[in-house]
Amino acid sequence: MTLYPQLIIDALKNVRYPGTGQDIVSAGMVADDIRIEGMKVSFSLITEKAHDPFIKSVVKMAEQAILTYADKSIDIQGNISVKSKQSPRPELPELLPGVKNIIAVASGKGGVGKSTVCTNIAVALAQKGYKVGLLDADIFGPSVPKMLGVEDEGPTLENKGGRDLIVPIENWEVKMLSIGFFVKKEDAIVWRGAMAGNALKQLIGDADWGELDYFLIDFPPGTSDIHLTLVQTLPITGAVIVSTPQEVALADARKGISMFTGDKVNVPILGLVENMAWFTPAELPDNKYYIFGKEGCKKLAEEQGYALLGQIPIVQSIREGGDDGRPVALHQESIIGMAFSHLADNLVTAVDKRNRELPKTHIVEITRK
Repeated sequence: MTLYPQLIIDALKNVRYPGTGQDIVSAGMVADDIRIEGMKVSFSLITEKAHDPFIKSVVKMAEQAILTYADKSIDIQGNISVKSKQSPRPELPELLPGVKNIIAVASGKGGVGKSTVCTNIAVALAQKGYKVGLLDADIFGPSVPKMLGVEDEGPTLENKGGRDLIVPIENWEVKMLSIGFFVKKEDAIVWRGAMAGNALKQLIGDADWGELDYFLIDFPPGTSDIHLTLVQTLPITGAVIVSTPQEVALADARKGISMFTGDKVNVPILGLVENMAWFTPAELPDNKYYIFGKEGCKKLAEEQGYALLGQIPIVQSIREGGDDGRPVALHQESIIGMAFSHLADNLVTAVDKRNRELPKTHIVEITRK
C-alpha cells in the first residue's frame, strides 16, 4: 500500500481534543510536517500551552486513529512529537535567572507576626534602593495583599519571549504575587498539597519577576509539604526565622530551624527575628513590659550560634499599618520604622556574609525508591 499525507490527515480528523471536542485537524493542531518513509509516518502536534494536560492522551488517540483508519501496519508509535505555541517554562533550577538572593521568611507556628515582619522587611529593603520581590506563599492565609494595600487588585498576563507571564502587582516599590489574588477573599482555601504546590510553581516560574536583588518568600507557618515544594523548586539563599519570646513559640522555632538545616534540605539560617519583644505604652516611653517573656528568641539565637537580626516591639502602629495597607517601615523616621530599617541592614549583612563563606544552595533533589 502507498501512503500519502491526506490519508493521515483524514484519519486524524477522527481524533477530538478533550478540552473542546473539536477534531485536531480543524483545530489546527496537526503541523504541516508529515513525513512518510515507506510505512513509517512521523509528524508534530501543536499545543496552545507548554504544559497541556490533555496532550499525552491526544498523542495516543492519534496513534490509534492512524492504525484504525489508515493502515494497521503503519509504524507510528513514538513518532509523534509535540510543539508548543508558547515557550516552555525554564527548567529547574533556572526559574529566576535575574534574581540574586532568595530569602525564606518562616516561623515554626502561626500568630507570631511572620507575614507582618516579612512585608516590612521587603518595604524597608526597597526604601534603601534594592530591587525587591515578595511571594506570599502562605497558601492557607494569604495576608500580604492587604498589608501592601493591593487587596482589590488583580495581576495581568503579558506575552514575553513567547510565554504568557503573570505580571506581579507593585506597590511601595515591591513586586508581589499572592495566591490571595486568585481566590475570593471571603472563601477558605481548601486545597490538597499538590494543588497548592502547583499554584506556587506557577507564581514563581510563570511570572515576570525580572531583575531582583532580594526575592522574599513568606512561607506558611509550621513544616509542611509546601515547604518541601519550595525547596525543591528554588535554590534558597537562606532562611529568616521569626518567633516571639514565648517558650511555646520558641519550641516550634527550633523545629523550623531543624527543617531548613537538615541534611536533605541544607538551607543556611541567616538569623532570627524576635517579634513582639516587649510593649512600651505611649505615655510611659521609658518602660518595657515583657508580655511574652524576655529575650527568649535572643537566647535561642545565642544558644544555636545564629545572628539575632532584630527585636521588634509590640506597637499599635504596626497593626494599623498592616490593616491600612501602609506598612510601618515606610515611616523611616519613626522608632519602629528605624527598627525595621536596622533589621533590613542586618539581613543584607547576613546575606553578604553567607554568600562569601558558603557555596550556592542547590535545590532539594526529589528521590523515590
